[in-house]
Amino acid sequence: MTAIAEEVLADPVGLIVRLVGKVEKHLDADRIRGIVCTLVRTRAGRRNLAQALHDNPSLLRTGKPPAPFRVARLLMALHEAGAQNTALPHCGECGRPRPYVGSRSGGRWGCSPCFDTPAVCAGCHQQRRVVSRDRHGQPRCAKCPDTDGDPLKELTQLITDLDSALDADTIRTALERATKRPAGQRRLAWAVIERPELLTSAGHEAPTPAVLRFIGELAVGGATKVLKPACPRCHGVKALSKLLDDQRICRACFAKHAAVPCARCGAVREPATRDAAGQPLCPNCLIRDPINLEVCVGCGRRQPVAVRLADGVRCPSCRPKEIRQCGHCGRTAPCELSRATGQPWCDRCQQRWVTCSGCGTVAQARGGTWEKPSCAQCTNPDPGFWGRCPVCTTTWQLSPRPCQRCALDRKIRDLLGDSTGTIGPELAPFHAALTSAERPDVAWAWISREKARDLLERIGRDERPVTHEVLDKLPAGKVLAHLRSVLVATGTLPPRDERLVALDTWITETVHAHTDLAKRRILHGYAVWHHLRRLRRRIGDQHTTQLQDMNVRCHVTAADNFLTWLATEGLTLGTCTQADLERWMTDPAFTYRDETGHFVRWSVQHRHAHTLTYGTVRWIGPQGTIDSETRWADARRLLNDDTLPTADRIAGLLLILYAQKIATISQLTVDDVDITGETVAISFGTSPVILPTPLAALVRELVATRRGKAKIGSPDNVPWLFPGGQPGRPLSDSQIGLRLHKIGIRPQRDRSTALFTLAAELPAAILARMLGIHIQVAVQWQKASAGDWAGYAADVSQRVSENQ
Repeated sequence: MTAIAEEVLADPVGLIVRLVGKVEKHLDADRIRGIVCTLVRTRAGRRNLAQALHDNPSLLRTGKPPAPFRVARLLMALHEAGAQNTALPHCGECGRPRPYVGSRSGGRWGCSPCFDTPAVCAGCHQQRRVVSRDRHGQPRCAKCPDTDGDPLKELTQLITDLDSALDADTIRTALERATKRPAGQRRLAWAVIERPELLTSAGHEAPTPAVLRFIGELAVGGATKVLKPACPRCHGVKALSKLLDDQRICRACFAKHAAVPCARCGAVREPATRDAAGQPLCPNCLIRDPINLEVCVGCGRRQPVAVRLADGVRCPSCRPKEIRQCGHCGRTAPCELSRATGQPWCDRCQQRWVTCSGCGTVAQARGGTWEKPSCAQCTNPDPGFWGRCPVCTTTWQLSPRPCQRCALDRKIRDLLGDSTGTIGPELAPFHAALTSAERPDVAWAWISREKARDLLERIGRDERPVTHEVLDKLPAGKVLAHLRSVLVATGTLPPRDERLVALDTWITETVHAHTDLAKRRILHGYAVWHHLRRLRRRIGDQHTTQLQDMNVRCHVTAADNFLTWLATEGLTLGTCTQADLERWMTDPAFTYRDETGHFVRWSVQHRHAHTLTYGTVRWIGPQGTIDSETRWADARRLLNDDTLPTADRIAGLLLILYAQKIATISQLTVDDVDITGETVAISFGTSPVILPTPLAALVRELVATRRGKAKIGSPDNVPWLFPGGQPGRPLSDSQIGLRLHKIGIRPQRDRSTALFTLAAELPAAILARMLGIHIQVAVQWQKASAGDWAGYAADVSQRVSENQ
């Protein structure tokens, strides 16, 4: 490789500036560098342009293709900046210099007259050059302009009627900033006129990015009714820069969708580039790709760039920090000398929070080893050696800055407090929970996130008391859900069944989506007065489970789909015949079969429909495989495999041995476990079940060591046997299911096997009392397993008579 080719890789911008400077004497080097850096922002693009000019420097004087289109863009930018010696790009077809050219594949570029493709004009129906398109997308020639109204005037009228805060001048300015070309402005106007909901709720379905830019400019202009669209996947209001499945989504959601295993390291990330074979490469492998290596001024080798200093680039091995063995964790890494111990101290150990092996307090590690860390006081008990935090004067440290806990308190007061930093009494428990978190660094990281910070600022500025209704008006998302759970756990808000509230809101939106009042009344009666009323009566003081929520949603969705189909066929429930119903049932797109049947029978029962019949299928037993050997093998593995988490082992054993539903397991509390001496019993139903010794030992361990992942606002007396990631809440049934799947347990199959086996061995009454299932369910499983307990009571009675 030659020295010039090395410069293409190492300093492509410098090479371009030098080559252009030899030709163009009217622009200085800094001006040329600014043009290049603005025109081409990626390293790969700059190298491509530098390589093209290196291979053929005459392009700057001739401007003739073939060559990468970046060369033409550079020539146009230089000419616009006042260049006189460089040539304008020449059309590859007619050979004339043009101030603007377009590109085609193969390194060709040319002017519009040469590249335009003639089409049949929608006005004169002649084969002519297309100069514009009408609102239907049909081509128009220069002699046949579209006269079907003024789209800009219609757009202005539409927006002023929607939002009185906007005037015609503001709308016109926003339109010109969104797209400068008149043709683009007309296309934007037609798109909004055809679908006005793009301005309020469906902006993510915008046909062109110009619509999103237009909405943003209207918002800047003071719009109150025109809303910036939210990402349809994460529901965050942010820039929707990517198009996926005809929807515009944010950059983060697109990155998650595009994530694939890297062809080199296997990391699942969005590809930063692709290699010569077309295989994806992650960002880490991209910077380590041989073509991106640069010569380190420290070692002189071509290495990945770790830092750029005044004297040149340095690789990871030549960074200013000295590579030594850390005196705390023992690993070899860039280290600094610890002032507390005088030993090398790596970055990871400097940020580590631990439980001190000496005094048991949770604090930053200041000494000891990785296995037995020490806090500041245990590292050096001499009070004169350490300084104190200037705010609380209690934290032992060597830094003159406030400690992390005091900095966290100041940050929270800035977010939630008034101008003096005073926090209202209703938020005092929440403030105390954050500042007293065991790991203040975790709390700091959480409130530093943009979404969490914005939510806390809005709550702090709101003069109303914090209630669930106030939080419901904030943008929904995981951050708000976690914030609500912290507020509930700290006593700032009362507990609420969030799943039931979300279900109620979803039903309301589904019902009001129907414009026909008769259909809305039927769907409301079915969803609210039948399903929701039964669900509320069934759960009582408990919270809705995921299965209960899904069951109601499936039934309401089935009813909604059926009513929609009837409307498209010009039918109603009252006019629908059995033949129409069977035609619906034979439709290949027919879904929710059982749920639709339930809605039809309900409609007949409540006289919304007549003479319709929809048969039911009686449950006759499990449809899957009943494999008792696999069940016992899984049970033995869970009892003996110490490498599995204790919580997962117990959840799997309760499912395999006692046929418990995941929803029931997730709701178990320590009050359901009775530990008396050597006996451990657990209550699923009305009668406690005494656990065998191996399982009893595991349950004892879990009760003593159970701990959720919530680091903020988690109460000390968590009642749940399986605490979850949100403070004060149990591990969700979906998470338990995922964890069981990871260890090879299939909940539905294994529970069916357990119920089948237990029903064959126990009477239905005893099965119902012990397992907490309904007596009718127990009877059905007994019949399915062919368990003959019909004469059980008579046999017991006869034995009692004989003994007497």
